[in-house]
Order: sequence, then structure tokens, then C-alpha cells
Amino acid sequence: MDLGYRGRRIVVVGASEGIGHAAAAQMVGEGGDVVLVSRSENKLAAAADAISRSHGVKPGIFVCDVTQSGAGDELARLVETRWGALDVLVSAVGGSVRSEFAALDDEAWLSNYNFNVLSTVRAVRALLPFLKKGNAPAIVTLGGAAAKMPYANQVASNVHKAGLIGLTKTLAAEFARTGIRVNSVAPGRTLTSLWTTRADTLAAEQNSTPEAVLAHFADEIPLGRFAEADEIAVGVVWLASPRASYITGQTLNVDGGIARGLL
Repeated sequence: MDLGYRGRRIVVVGASEGIGHAAAAQMVGEGGDVVLVSRSENKLAAAADAISRSHGVKPGIFVCDVTQSGAGDELARLVETRWGALDVLVSAVGGSVRSEFAALDDEAWLSNYNFNVLSTVRAVRALLPFLKKGNAPAIVTLGGAAAKMPYANQVASNVHKAGLIGLTKTLAAEFARTGIRVNSVAPGRTLTSLWTTRADTLAAEQNSTPEAVLAHFADEIPLGRFAEADEIAVGVVWLASPRASYITGQTLNVDGGIARGLL
């Protein structure tokens, strides 16, 4: 199926690794003109090289830290200089803090909010004028299954991922008359650096192995395994494509069935 990506102008924030990188790679493979955005120049360069080896096309890269207040202006200058308009924005920034509630102070809450919610707000606010000029424009945010089924010891990200769904719904309604669609993908447990690092930490604490830790968490997933980043990225790429032209304000769970709620 042709997803209609040829020539589409795309910014993927959080594209140096994990799901953001996988989505960017698939969009390049579909013919999109993609710029990878991340705060690490070294990781961005490696990510762009990997995509070039796989697809024969090297995407653009742009170093920008969206957790910082000036990031929006930097992103706006990038798009203004490169294209003057934008068709797709993917915000794949976020993460969790594994902690009990009582151990989190104000700074921990604010830091996680900045990471999971405000970073996306900055990117959307800055690039909205360019999306309004785009062709079948779409925004996809990366949330988490925890928004619909809160995980133990992840209270801050549970709250903020739910907030990201609220943001997605609200923006979808507000932007609908401009032609901009806004949707979210909610991944379940995925084999990214966040989980491999967590497995190493828990294995050391529990006198176990990372493989045993991951197997324990996989037992809670109906499909019985963690996702690969590429499997989550498929949902992102489809929702951002013109093929999903009548879908907005939705959150697509790509979680192996771990979120058991009806809604």
C-alpha cells in the first residue's frame, strides 16, 4: 500500500533512537523528506547514517533540546529555512521515572512534566503556523499505555501520559477546521534503551539477570513479549499518513494487549 509519503515534509522530534528513530526511518523509506531532531549531535549523526545505509537516502539532522524554553524558536527557524511549510510533526519525546509517590519531590514532578508534556507543547506551538500551510498536515504524539492502565511505581509518568492524551484530544478539536489532524500512539513495553537500562538496574538490585527481569515484565503482556520499536513505529507512520485522513483525536494502543480497559 502506498501511504502517500513521497515528498512530504516531516520533522521527527526525539528521532536519534528508539521509536522516534524507527518512525523516521520508515517515513524515509516511504519517500518522505525527513529531519531528525534530538539534543545529541553524536546520536543524531549515527541515526542518520543508519537510515542512509538502510534506505539509500540520508535524512537531515537538527540538534535541539525541546525540554528547553528556547527550543520552539529553533524549530521554527529550521522549518522556515528548509521548507517554509510542514506536513508532518512527530513528537516522540518522553519517559518515566520509576519511584514510589512519597519519594518524588516538586522538582521530580516538574521535570517529568517538562519531558512528557511541555516538550510536545513547545514543538506544536512553534510549528503550528507551518503545519497550517502544509499538505494534509498531521501531528502524532507518543504517549504510553500507562495513560490508560497506570503502572505501579510510575506515578509521575502515569499522570503526564494521561495529560498527553488530553492535549491530543483538545488540539484535534481546535485544529480540525485548519485541516490539521492530531493523534497519539500509546506504546506498551518496548525494547528501547529505557527498558534495557531499567533491566540492568533491577537485575543488580535483585541479584538477577537482565534477561530474567525482562521475562518477568513480559509475563504481564498478553502477547507474552516486549515490542520492537519498528512495531510501534508502524502505527505512527500510518496515523501520520494521508491514508488515515478521517482519523483525528484518537489514541492508538500498540501495546500487546497490556492495557485491559474498554476505553
